[in-house]
Amino acid sequence: MNKPAAVSMQVRDIHKGFAAFRALDGVSLRVEAGELVCLLGPSGCGKTTLLRCIAGLERQERGSILIGSRDVSALPPQARDYGILFQSYALFPNLTVAQNIAYGLAGSDRESQHRRVAEMLELVGLLGSEQKYPGQLSGGQQQRVALARALAPAPSLLLLDEPMSALDARVREHLCGELRQLQRRLGITTLMVTHNQDEAMLMADRIAVMNQGRVEQYGTPQQIYGQPATPFVAEFVGQGNWLPFERGRDGGARVGALNLRVEGAQGLERGRLFCRPETIVVNPPQPGDNLFRARMREITYLGNRCRMSFELAELPGHGLLAELAPEAMPRLASPEIWVALPPQSLQVFA
Repeated sequence: MNKPAAVSMQVRDIHKGFAAFRALDGVSLRVEAGELVCLLGPSGCGKTTLLRCIAGLERQERGSILIGSRDVSALPPQARDYGILFQSYALFPNLTVAQNIAYGLAGSDRESQHRRVAEMLELVGLLGSEQKYPGQLSGGQQQRVALARALAPAPSLLLLDEPMSALDARVREHLCGELRQLQRRLGITTLMVTHNQDEAMLMADRIAVMNQGRVEQYGTPQQIYGQPATPFVAEFVGQGNWLPFERGRDGGARVGALNLRVEGAQGLERGRLFCRPETIVVNPPQPGDNLFRARMREITYLGNRCRMSFELAELPGHGLLAELAPEAMPRLASPEIWVALPPQSLQVFA
């Protein structure tokens, strides 16, 4: 099987606008050879426009695009050496599965095309479907055919534009795992657009979180979730709690009538504290820092975890969330609940 040589891809200071709307505002990004990077963000943040600029389907106003060491900024799409899988799959309904996959192999002889189509069908687990038409396939099977077509010419770069969005949740999760394994096996450099956090966390080596035409943070899934660089990233990825604070005693943070020990709040007059629900400890076995009396509002059973909505006794009206394992539920039987906000779990935003 032809295995594409892994290459890096980078964009440098890309700008793109549509009338008065700035879709991309100085985006720079590097994808290492063989890496899978997800562009994650809400609708209208610029992620699809960036992908289309890389593909040559949109022309940036300024900035450069390199695939390997080659500057492709001004080249037409067909000269950029990439495969692309669209949200709609864009399969030709009047062509068979084999003909769809062979569409990008027009320059090779019939025997080479037949051999390559068989290789691709084996790769995506659809051997025996050569003579079927797209309308005879499930959504997941159509996605595999579209992926096989994108990979058939052995491109050095793979671009994926919301490839799972048309699938139901169970099929989507299964195919995410399959696509990730396939990408690792081929070692093909891949850039994927998604608005689905679970997809990005499951598949990406690194994630670029985009907002209003800019990259707000670029890092591993662990960095994006555990050390969000901006309030937008903290709010967009996962769930969290916010506590507005003013400067407290001994470099701490004063939240209402409470004084919290916090790392990193020194020198700030005011700001916001952020923490993930799972970092809050409910009824800890040993007393520690930032331990407060709380009143439970509601508890929701979510299968592998429970989510507790509560408010601190000395901060009424300010709802917070904690997550705990189902086996910790007996600890909530006590009429008095205490929660600990460990100092190392509190992130400070000015």
